[in-house]
Amino acid sequence: MNTVINPALVAEHNAGERARLDADYDALAGMLQRRGVDIEALTAQAQRFALAIPSWGVGTGGTRFARFPGPGEPRNVMEKLEDCAVIHQLARVMPTVSLHFPWDAGDPAALRQAAEGYGLGFDLVNSNTFQDQAGQAHSYKFGSLTSHSAAVREQAVQHNIDCIALGRALGSKGLTVWVGDGANFPGQHNLRGALERYLDSARLIYQALPDDWLMYIEHKLFEPAFYATTIADWGTSYACATALGPKAKCLVDLGHHAPNTNIEMIVARLAQFGKLGGFHFNDSKYGDDDLDAGSIDPFQLFLVFNELADAAQRDGAAFRPAYMLDQSHNVTDPIESLMSSAVEVQRAYVQAALVDRAALRHHQERNDALQAAQTLKHAYRTDVGPILTMARVRAGAAADPVACYRAAAYREQQRRARPPRAGASGSGIV
Repeated sequence: MNTVINPALVAEHNAGERARLDADYDALAGMLQRRGVDIEALTAQAQRFALAIPSWGVGTGGTRFARFPGPGEPRNVMEKLEDCAVIHQLARVMPTVSLHFPWDAGDPAALRQAAEGYGLGFDLVNSNTFQDQAGQAHSYKFGSLTSHSAAVREQAVQHNIDCIALGRALGSKGLTVWVGDGANFPGQHNLRGALERYLDSARLIYQALPDDWLMYIEHKLFEPAFYATTIADWGTSYACATALGPKAKCLVDLGHHAPNTNIEMIVARLAQFGKLGGFHFNDSKYGDDDLDAGSIDPFQLFLVFNELADAAQRDGAAFRPAYMLDQSHNVTDPIESLMSSAVEVQRAYVQAALVDRAALRHHQERNDALQAAQTLKHAYRTDVGPILTMARVRAGAAADPVACYRAAAYREQQRRARPPRAGASGSGIV
């Protein structure tokens, strides 16, 4: 495997952390043993956890008003893969990359060869019909899959089918479909008619899916359609996925909801009815903020994983949701944010595994609300950091990914190797 960061630097970094890690790990092992929990089983579970890296996430994000490029940010998909390789090497929790077309256009064979050289694979592929591209025959300004124009809808459908073909060449097994279609003014379009056109278009995409593929329908409360977004909530997503068939699932982005929405209950509902396909992890304060995962409400992230753990226990091996980060890094180094976020998601996963489910059921059946809540809090308050660190060190990753990354001076090296392209400042969120 081609390593981007010198392995000797990682080993030296880990050696400096080893005594402290061993002491913390042994102390946690003793505490967990008194609770009847085997720390080695949890560590092995942590090592099995995996998230996908969003290819667009390694670049600098922005706002609706401006974008301020970061130093050494990737200028093409091959440079994105190099940054993804750094993330995987140092954190060992993100072994796959999710590409977005046409942003990541390139020869699939060359992309696959480059990724495999870094020890990476490819996760779901993503289609883009929310943005016009150079040379595009028809504009998506007034919709794509829901457009009144048959020519626009045909173009959007064909793009998704092309994405499936690219994904097959990459070894992917699924397509994520998000559209910004909707209305900014009352009366701009017929609300029912728009959804009918969406379903007509989505059926054509669904029919093009290989037998072993899934189609993930992503909903979003608002933006860019501020009055009425066609796929705005989990209910619409569920209805469309049900109408399309068993290969259509719902994708939950943690930022795509109104403030204070009970996202963990949405997770439970979709899992109950067999339509929970996967997640885009991030965090949010006001709307779709795409903040680092766990930066605002880590307890909510834990509660989401509590429901996922319950679903896994109920449904067994058949329950295999796809996990990915989807964030906009405007003021931080994207590589640092992605590594930190991955660790926070993995933390919530391990904390959820600590929930005493027998005790929780006991309290629930006796309507003991306080003790039921305390059972969850007991798991959430457990510092599982030593488990996560040990899982990384045993896999050859860095005990402290961000500290090791900074010591390697990778960003400074790329600042010199990747001079910004003219006109690359741009504007907008991505």
